[in-house]
Amino acid sequence: MDDMIEAIAEEIRNCTRCSLAEGRTNAVPGEGAADADIMFIGEGPGQHEDRQGRPFVGPAGKLLDELLQDAGLRREQVFITNIIKCRAPQNRDPRPDEIQACRGYLDGQIAAINPQVICLVGRPATQTLLDPKASISKIHGRPFERDGILYVPIYHPAACLHNPGLRSAVVEDFEKLKALLDQHLG
Repeated sequence: MDDMIEAIAEEIRNCTRCSLAEGRTNAVPGEGAADADIMFIGEGPGQHEDRQGRPFVGPAGKLLDELLQDAGLRREQVFITNIIKCRAPQNRDPRPDEIQACRGYLDGQIAAINPQVICLVGRPATQTLLDPKASISKIHGRPFERDGILYVPIYHPAACLHNPGLRSAVVEDFEKLKALLDQHLG
């Protein structure tokens, strides 16, 4: 399993399937436990992630670490990745062609890890993996079962960094996640 995840990561680091490869410093394959029960899938790397080649290491990543800890999790226990693996200019939303270029990598990671729960972090991840018309504000914190995996859309931690009024909703999503994990993973 580790070998499969590393092979996918190596492919991502060498990928030139879309124009995002031209502007990246580092591709960001993802990281964490190759046998994780829980995956977190966000939108795409930001400036800090592009610089370090690691997911969720900027301010939103620091908040994610705190939220994980509050939910009784450590980064090392989960696998964290994004729907696109290279930074989009000015952190704009990923375009459909960019998402499609990375989709095989993401599907490969999901298949290799075979998680029980996938947390869809934010609107783009939710719309890519659950429902193209989904409104994160309407379905966040609610689990959806598909193909034996529990998908849980949650607000992106960056949402409350940009809009402090959303902090309670972000915290509530992780409280619901903790209860769900306690129920399903024991």
